[in-house]
Amino acid sequence: MRADEETEIVVPAGGLVRQLLRVSSDGGPVDLGAVDPRSTPGLPAAGDGRGRKVWARRQVELIGAGLGRQQEMLFAMAAAGAPAAPASTPSRGGARLGRGRPGRVLLVLQAMDCGGKDGTVKRVAGAMNPLGLHIRSFGPPTRQELRHDFLWRIRRALPPPGYVGVFNRSHYEDVLVARVDALVPERTWRSRYDQINAFERELVDGGVTVVKVMLHISRDEQARRLAQRLTDPTKHWKYQPSDLDSRARWDDYQAAYAEALGRCDTDAAPWFVVPADRKWYRDWAVAHLLRETFEGLDLGYPAAGFDVERELQRLASGSGGG
Repeated sequence: MRADEETEIVVPAGGLVRQLLRVSSDGGPVDLGAVDPRSTPGLPAAGDGRGRKVWARRQVELIGAGLGRQQEMLFAMAAAGAPAAPASTPSRGGARLGRGRPGRVLLVLQAMDCGGKDGTVKRVAGAMNPLGLHIRSFGPPTRQELRHDFLWRIRRALPPPGYVGVFNRSHYEDVLVARVDALVPERTWRSRYDQINAFERELVDGGVTVVKVMLHISRDEQARRLAQRLTDPTKHWKYQPSDLDSRARWDDYQAAYAEALGRCDTDAAPWFVVPADRKWYRDWAVAHLLRETFEGLDLGYPAAGFDVERELQRLASGSGGG
C-alpha cells in the first residue's frame, strides 16, 4: 500500500506523544538546546524523504476526522448540560477535565517568528468543524487592554463550553516579549509566572483542558523562512521589518522561553515542545497531542432527555404535524 493510501491511524512509536514531547524540568529553565528542531520523536518508520511527508499528511487527515467526532461529542455534552468526566488516571503528561463542568479544550500555540503557528492552525485545527472552533490571535495590547491586568484580554477570549479554543500566541507573550523588550520592570514580569499558574489551575478546575505547545524551530530554519517571505510577493504580507529586530534577540528569547516553560509546566496545564523545522512532522505531532488529549476525556454523546420511543410513535402517527 502506498503512503497516500493509508486508511488507519498508526500510533506513535515509543509511547504517547504527550509523554515523548512533555518538557523535562524541575521548575528551572528548560534546556531547549537539548531538543533538535529537526528531530521526529515518535514517528513510526514510514519510508524516506517525500514518502514520509505524504504519509504524515495523510495521517493528519485521518486524525482530523477523529478529532471532528470528538469535538462534536464535546459540543453535544455541553449543549445538553452534561458534566465533563475527568480522565480516569490524571498523571504527568495525562489529560483531565474539571469535575462537574461542561468541557472545553484550549490549545495554546507559542513560537518564535516563522515557527509555524498559522500553519498548525490551518492544517490541524482546520481538520475540525469550524462551527465548534474558537480561534484567537494576540498581538500587542490595545489601549483598552493596557488599562487592565495582562490576563483580562485572555479571559475575554476563552472558548465557550463545548468548543475547542486555539490561541495563536497567548498570555505567555507577557513573560516573553514583555521581558525581552523590557516593556515592564523585571519584578512585574517575574511575578506573572505564579499568576499564570494560578490562572491555568482555575481554568482546569472550571472544566478547561489546556494543551500548551511550543513550536521549536532552529535559527537557520527561521532565516530560510524569512527569506521566503521576502522573495515571494505572495508572502510579503507575512513579513514585518520588526521580525529582524526580534531575530537579533534570538538568545534572549530562547532564555525567556526556557524559563517560561520550566516555571509554568504543571500537571494541570503541561507544556510540550514540538520540533518544528519539518512542517509535516509538526502537524503530525500536534494532531496526535490533540488526539491523545481527547481520548483521555471520556467523551460520549449524551442520552436523550425525552422518551425516544414515544417520539417515534408520535412521528409515525402523524401527530408531529406537517
